Amino acid sequence: MSVADLTVDRHHAATPDGWQLELKRTIAPAHHLPGSRPVVIIPGYGMNSFIFGFHPRGTSMERCLAEAGFEVWSANLRRQGGSRAAIQGAPGPSLRAYAETDLPAIVEAVLAASQRGAGEVDLIGASLGGSIAYAYLALDRAPRVHSLIAIGSPLRWTEVHPVLKLAFSSPRLAGALSFGGTRALARRGLGLLSRAPRLLSIYMNAGHVDLSAAATMVETVEDPIPRVNKDIAHWIKARDMVLGGVNVTEALRRVRLPLLVVVSNRDGIVPESANLSVQAAWGGQDIEILRVGDDDDWYAHADLFIGHDAPADVFAPIAAWLHARR
Repeated sequence: MSVADLTVDRHHAATPDGWQLELKRTIAPAHHLPGSRPVVIIPGYGMNSFIFGFHPRGTSMERCLAEAGFEVWSANLRRQGGSRAAIQGAPGPSLRAYAETDLPAIVEAVLAASQRGAGEVDLIGASLGGSIAYAYLALDRAPRVHSLIAIGSPLRWTEVHPVLKLAFSSPRLAGALSFGGTRALARRGLGLLSRAPRLLSIYMNAGHVDLSAAATMVETVEDPIPRVNKDIAHWIKARDMVLGGVNVTEALRRVRLPLLVVVSNRDGIVPESANLSVQAAWGGQDIEILRVGDDDDWYAHADLFIGHDAPADVFAPIAAWLHARR
């Protein structure tokens, strides 16, 4: 399929426990970059990969990276987007399943289908997607990954916003509550909240985002998953993510890949201390911090992906960072 000057096609990654994970490849044939690796984008909490190919006003992340010469893959983990269980009784989502099973399957499928002939990928984790990437690198002794970009991604919860602290205060309760119709609720809620921007400020700066496109943007919204909620509650309570007996923060000391951490200056979802906690844990020396926003033009969490200036302030610097590590 062609979208203007882009070539877009769909693939799947098969997991050993019975899931077919949806993959989308985006290429700009006129901008081929020799020596580049496939770039794989992983979505975060309560979302799918739709938002990486959509921007309410400007250039999407997928298009920006494709026009920079990269072969761009957006992935959906189990129960995200078009990912489907291929066998009855396939295990459901959990932080461990995402990191230990889904991400390795995605990386292998991308490398098998890639036109670039590379032996490794560059990973971009959006919000919780970056945290899942940390866990993948901590659990896998031989990940086929060259570098990681974490955008608004917590590692150690040294600080938690009161709203999140309340929502995830009880692992038992977080794992017992089931929600449906979240997309429809978000569609209605964004329209109402656009008239009360202060209520949105924990998640987005309403002055940065074209909320007239809310009906389309909410296509990225997925229902929260009780088991994942329970895992996050345990993680926040313990401060460090522990999966299969492995403390992810401690295990990252052996990971020496290049790392770019993208931080917004007024993120109510992932405080700066939680976002930057990876600096002390990371085993490699090639670590860069991309700070976005200032007191006059502040960035919240969602602005990193859908803000008016995200293409220039976030996507283009990511492309430049990847270029420098070809």
